[in-house]
Amino acid sequence: MSQTTVDIVIFGGGGDLSLRKLMPALYRAHVNQELDKSIRIIATLRSVSNSADNGRDEFVNRIKQALQKHLQAQEFNPGHWQAFSERLCVVGLDIVDTNKGWPELSALLSLSDNTPLFYFALPPSVYGTACENLAEHNLIHPDARVVLEKPIGYDRESAEQINNKVGEYFPEANIYRIDHYLGKETVQNLMVLRFSNYLFEQLWDSKSIDHVQITLSETVGLEGRAGFYDNAGAVRDMVQNHLLQLLCLVAMEPASKLCAKEIRAEKIKVLNALRPLTGDDIKQNTVRGQYGFGVVSGCEQRGYLDELGNPTSTTETFVAIRAHIDNWRWAGVPFYLRTGKCLQQRYSEIVIQYKPVSHRVFCEDAGELCSNRLVVRLQPDENIQLELMTKDLERTDVHLQKMSLNLNEGSKQPSNIRDAYKRILLDAVRGDSTLFTHRDEVDASWKWLDPMLDYWQKSKDSPVEYSAGTWGPTEADQLLKKDGAIWRNPKNGEQSQ
Repeated sequence: MSQTTVDIVIFGGGGDLSLRKLMPALYRAHVNQELDKSIRIIATLRSVSNSADNGRDEFVNRIKQALQKHLQAQEFNPGHWQAFSERLCVVGLDIVDTNKGWPELSALLSLSDNTPLFYFALPPSVYGTACENLAEHNLIHPDARVVLEKPIGYDRESAEQINNKVGEYFPEANIYRIDHYLGKETVQNLMVLRFSNYLFEQLWDSKSIDHVQITLSETVGLEGRAGFYDNAGAVRDMVQNHLLQLLCLVAMEPASKLCAKEIRAEKIKVLNALRPLTGDDIKQNTVRGQYGFGVVSGCEQRGYLDELGNPTSTTETFVAIRAHIDNWRWAGVPFYLRTGKCLQQRYSEIVIQYKPVSHRVFCEDAGELCSNRLVVRLQPDENIQLELMTKDLERTDVHLQKMSLNLNEGSKQPSNIRDAYKRILLDAVRGDSTLFTHRDEVDASWKWLDPMLDYWQKSKDSPVEYSAGTWGPTEADQLLKKDGAIWRNPKNGEQSQ
């Protein structure tokens, strides 16, 4: 569908997600002339009165302040802001009260022939209610679309309930479940490297690859999300969506063509091929941790229980998982997944670790011989590097050294050009669902994770404590050491020891 027919309606328009991510992404799309002039941006929020203009002006000023805060230096431009602000409409609306603001939203949308794109920047628990009120006010047109933020549900059963409820009002083709990691240009470049280069096409299986690491590391703690996070934990917050989606892109078979239907089908095959973890397998292949007092980026950080104010919580703030994909391509190759809060450094990275050469021809005095490694960095900077062994040209004797080839010159572009939320939003505007998640993917991921979560809930074991500002519990290092591997941690480019 053409982007010229769309109005973007953000439910929860005054929330942190809207002000920190969505509005800056839409502003950048506006500045780059990627939004048709007819597109309006309609924000709904409870705190605004529809009978007073000053409420609208106050919120628009909040958006301006948010852009000035979250955009890069010199990126905010008064002229662009003036034109962008003319797109903005504000509606005071209560999601659960069908009479508060819904008639005003209906009247506003009726002023244009544009098809609405509803963005639910809301808790998943009210997705169903929002859909009911949209239907009651006849706002769901045949081509209307809805964007759902993660996480979808708390477990497989609740996810199915949410998907069923939303599915009563929107066809699956019009439901866009967002995972902004898939919008990162480096992730897209990984697919290009895999499927358009003979070199990697031939060296992307168990015959060549020793193991795969996927890490999503955060330095922050609860950041005011205590209520949500303590009910979720690291697995629900990061593994069920981000980590498993990245795993799918690394492990999927080549699609017959790069379209939404074919890519989703291949990702579902990967999720269905994940080796089930049950009983003692969970204890042998997972580590969960909880941060204690420490120092992060030079500042003291309270422990999770102290920060939460609940000394009995067993919610994990760190998890490491050893997973296997039981198919011909990946038989015997471990996939190590890791995520945590209050770790030493913020970064997201995929590491493809190749096997060592079969025979060493150089003497020991020539130096250490390291295996090749493809490193895909997703944040804070985006780049792809291939680590190779070469001769040290500064020496007359043969001495080995490790060199990195930069495979992503595009990473030198300003990060605002590679804004993942902008990419995802524009795809939704265009009606391209390639980078969004199908409900079958959500179901398959919960099917694999539910036994793990149930086991931990029934277990009397508490998460192991790790000091804030470290790389997590030492047990996570042991998880890899059993296989003769170590985590790649990015500080100064070295590995953890």
